[in-house]
Amino acid sequence: MAGAIDHGKLSADADAIVGDILKAAGSWAKEVPPDLTLPIRAVCVRLAEMVADQRHYLTPLPEPQETERQTVLTLVAERMRSSTVTKGIERHLEQLAERELRATGSWSLVANSQAEWITTAIAYLETCCELLPEDLRPDPYWADDVVGGIVVSVKAIIGTDDLHVRIESQYSGGKRPTPTNQDDPA
Repeated sequence: MAGAIDHGKLSADADAIVGDILKAAGSWAKEVPPDLTLPIRAVCVRLAEMVADQRHYLTPLPEPQETERQTVLTLVAERMRSSTVTKGIERHLEQLAERELRATGSWSLVANSQAEWITTAIAYLETCCELLPEDLRPDPYWADDVVGGIVVSVKAIIGTDDLHVRIESQYSGGKRPTPTNQDDPA
């Protein structure tokens, strides 16, 4: 029988992930005018919530790792929606949600919706940038760079980046498959 799940540890793991996501948001906002900090944080928070909600579509792990992963990702998604995380960015999250309803389908089920969401996030940040005086605006492709970086950062922090998922599906349970062709020395 598998050992009992340590909910305190999993909660601490979720808190650490949320902290890392918020640090990543701050990092991506460092080199832009301060008026763009909150929109960048909103994009990062919304993406993290969506990625954590993907938990049902990941390749299952052996127990108890699967239950632990599901629990941590559920906690992360819940925390990303909490008032502690969303305080100060509510207006930006509402504006993003409005754009998402028009542009994207189900993040987890429709592959294109991920690309559409990225386009929506870029357009949102560009709109925020247009509100700044022209001399304070970042270069024309800054939003593409920021959203691309946020996507990679969040997926890596949460553990759902493409490389991680491919490796996980190949070596589920941490065990390498045994070679089927015994004649091949490689």
